[in-house]
Amino acid sequence: MTRVLYLYGGWPGHKPYQVAEEWALPIFKNLGFDVEETNDIFSLDADLTGYDLIALNWNNALLSEGLTAAQESNLLGAVEAGTGIAAWHGAAAAFRTSLKYHWLLGGSFLEHPAGEGVKYPYGVTITDTDHPITAGVRDFRVASEQYYMSVDPNNHVLAESTFTGEHLSWLDGKTIPQAWTRTWGEGRVFYSAVGHDLDDLQNPDVTRLCTQGFAWAARTSD
Repeated sequence: MTRVLYLYGGWPGHKPYQVAEEWALPIFKNLGFDVEETNDIFSLDADLTGYDLIALNWNNALLSEGLTAAQESNLLGAVEAGTGIAAWHGAAAAFRTSLKYHWLLGGSFLEHPAGEGVKYPYGVTITDTDHPITAGVRDFRVASEQYYMSVDPNNHVLAESTFTGEHLSWLDGKTIPQAWTRTWGEGRVFYSAVGHDLDDLQNPDVTRLCTQGFAWAARTSD
């Protein structure tokens, strides 16, 4: 059975416990994953190589928070050896002082121009319709925090969003990836930026994208 370490918690603004109960855990159950839940970042001090997937929905409250050198080394080492990573939304704003964590993830949150917690409507366009993660996923709209991020150019981009310039005129027409994959050694990494509110995650296309992303990162699908 596929073993998953699901690390979630931290800043309550992203409702990590509600997201776990009403969205993430049901997805893992439907995938047939054996999930170990933890709300303790010190779980990353343990040997992580026995997991097939590490799911990350940890949310930082401060820019000064980060992983210890040992936690970062354990996480990167496990992924290099073949453990997958699946992460969404606030994971790109977590552990801000841990540069290698963000290198592993493939991106880092910079700003949401419409404001924190604002249910701003925007569209997400699927850019790779041939990938197994995007199979059956249509372009969709959500009303949430539209993440502007610093993104590794070596990511394989699955979906992107275009900014209108309504809040910062110089962003008009600029696109930012919203979902991507990458590899780190033998490990697969999947990230999706959508997910400030539970109803965004419960959008059928978002749920399908993430479900297939979790399976891909865990190597239970091609």
